[in-house]
Amino acid sequence: MAKKTRTPAPPRKVQAPQRRSDPKGPSRFSERRGLWLLVAVAAVAVIAAIVAGVLLTRGGSNDVAAANVPDQSALAGLQTGPAPWNPGLDTLSDRLDPLGLNALTTEGQVLHIHQHLDIFVNGKHEPVPQGIGIYDGQYLTELHTHDGTGIMHVESPTARNFDLGQFFGVWGVRLNADCVGGYCKNVPAGRATPWKVYVNGQPYTGNPGALQLQEHQEIAFVIGKPPKQIPSSYKFPSGL
Repeated sequence: MAKKTRTPAPPRKVQAPQRRSDPKGPSRFSERRGLWLLVAVAAVAVIAAIVAGVLLTRGGSNDVAAANVPDQSALAGLQTGPAPWNPGLDTLSDRLDPLGLNALTTEGQVLHIHQHLDIFVNGKHEPVPQGIGIYDGQYLTELHTHDGTGIMHVESPTARNFDLGQFFGVWGVRLNADCVGGYCKNVPAGRATPWKVYVNGQPYTGNPGALQLQEHQEIAFVIGKPPKQIPSSYKFPSGL
């Protein structure tokens, strides 16, 4: 008797393998490391901003206005002796071009700011004369003084930067990194005179000729023995 042919069973369904997913997700260590990096970058940015602000408040050591510092070899009639110094009007006209300044018939109004200047020599307050930059009633420069209070006037018909080197050039008093008038730091022993510049009561360590003039600065030259107190501000009259 012939055997019956058996019908084969249908194939069993096989489930496709599924990719395992990590139930924990990304590493917590990686997340924390990324967070700390962000915090560190933010902290560095904040510190940099604070340092920049302090330097601006103190006057800093290197102002950006160095482009205007005049070549003193081109300035006529500079006073290189001890204080007090006269207004330097005799050769003012010869100094205007090298200083990049102009003979104006009226005070400029586009830029109108003021600073105060003190000069101390061995503790004694020396005068900043009136009439600096005002030539015999014929013209005045962008940088000048009206009286003997030490208030410096910056009055320009154009918006631009001015620096302390230009003011001393108008005054006709030598000023560079080593010397102010007849007082020099780097000369043979026995002839050197130490001096410092302060802006708003804080030491300024750069070339004082490059100091950019800004509204209501208190600028003090302390030559030789310092005074009992170095001024950090000045009470400007109403309207200045």
